[in-house]
Amino acid sequence: MLFTILFILYILVAITMVIGLLLNGMRPSKTLAWLLAIFTIPVGGILLYLMLGRNRRKNKLLKGTNRKQLAEAGSPIRFDPSKNKYDKISSLIHKNCGFLPSGDNSLSLLKDGKTTFEAIFKAMENARSYIHLQYYIYEEGELADRLLSLFEEKIAKGVRIRLIYDGIGSFSLSASYLKRLKTMGVEVHSFLPFRFGRFLASVNYRNHRKIIVVDGKTAFTGGINISDKYLKGDLVLGKWHDMHVQITGTAVHSLDTVFAMDWDLVSNEKLDLPKAFPEREAIGRGAWAQIAASGPDDDFPGIEQLYFSMITTAREYLYITNPYIIPGQAILGALETAALSGVDVRLLISAQADSKLVNWSVRSYFESLLKAGVKIYLFPDGFLHSKIIISDDDISTIGTANIDIRSFEQNYEVNAVIYNRDFTVQLREDFIKDSTESTELNYEAYKKRPWAHKLKEGAAKIFSPIL
Repeated sequence: MLFTILFILYILVAITMVIGLLLNGMRPSKTLAWLLAIFTIPVGGILLYLMLGRNRRKNKLLKGTNRKQLAEAGSPIRFDPSKNKYDKISSLIHKNCGFLPSGDNSLSLLKDGKTTFEAIFKAMENARSYIHLQYYIYEEGELADRLLSLFEEKIAKGVRIRLIYDGIGSFSLSASYLKRLKTMGVEVHSFLPFRFGRFLASVNYRNHRKIIVVDGKTAFTGGINISDKYLKGDLVLGKWHDMHVQITGTAVHSLDTVFAMDWDLVSNEKLDLPKAFPEREAIGRGAWAQIAASGPDDDFPGIEQLYFSMITTAREYLYITNPYIIPGQAILGALETAALSGVDVRLLISAQADSKLVNWSVRSYFESLLKAGVKIYLFPDGFLHSKIIISDDDISTIGTANIDIRSFEQNYEVNAVIYNRDFTVQLREDFIKDSTESTELNYEAYKKRPWAHKLKEGAAKIFSPIL
């Protein structure tokens, strides 16, 4: 009798999920895959769907301040997009994110951990009002201890420090370290912390952003987390290579708005951000920049659309540095189409990976890309973690988003989009330098790789939608 009741309940739950799948408007292939999982994997199929399958664009995971409202309300001066071929990209970002491009920015490219953290600490040491920090990975060590000392010093001088860390990415952060932060006066919150009652609903949706804003005047973003491995490397992968950008100017306000939105979600406190900069009198005299942010709660996958638009807009070249290139059909088709149409498409990928499954999944796309004429370079020195796209010496983006389903659909991400020749050329020259030190793959040779490699690639590709 009990078994019959449980079986009926299971069927009712499964039917409810099927109705939800049909109403959510997923891709037919994805809907079919979840239907098969629900009805062929007892209990496990339902649990997997609850963790990985729900459409957060229709069923919002979190409810908080609307980013577009914050961006509009906090920007009393509205900038017209730069008059060039990237008007459509800047319009796309504005419609998705609420942020307009601004032309009064000063940009500094920061390569690797030592240079990046020297600039970050210098900026924070000069803080007068507040410091906002947000990180996916915040690990204890020498760097975290140095931050403790700086926080204590700045709080004693009246500087407010707010910190957001991801509940899963920073899971190793100890209770004793958090207690020291809170005791000295740091306002600290975890983004979707690990909680059993909320585990199924939130474990797959992480905040992958890396943001620092000082006094609303200087900001940093890119791929570098708070971890000693960016200074010392690690025993397995060796040196970690990555990129960050330092920004002063109006684009800082957009990054601060992204932080404020997430702060509202984790603390229920709406921040009163600075609403103007002295630098705004120099509109158009600096570099044009725009902030793109996206997450599973947004109506559209904003950063995926940004990447797609950059690929399809390229006319001469498109260079991409990213450790996790696991493209969906749209991005894969765009890359292959660009290469086949004569655009010089190059990918710079780390030869080593921090996950064997991810590594084989990335490699499962190489043969198709190489056949289309995409040039692929494997960087041999340590682990290359940068997330960069540059094109035609005119436009570039640097930030936190990888080229995979997780960054496009499941993570909260942020990128800086730069419409500036000098900055883009600097990135291009760095890309070419790293490429010359890398191994270029050959299509004919790659086709002859061992069948065991092909088998591993095929198996790993199955998991690409959840990596």
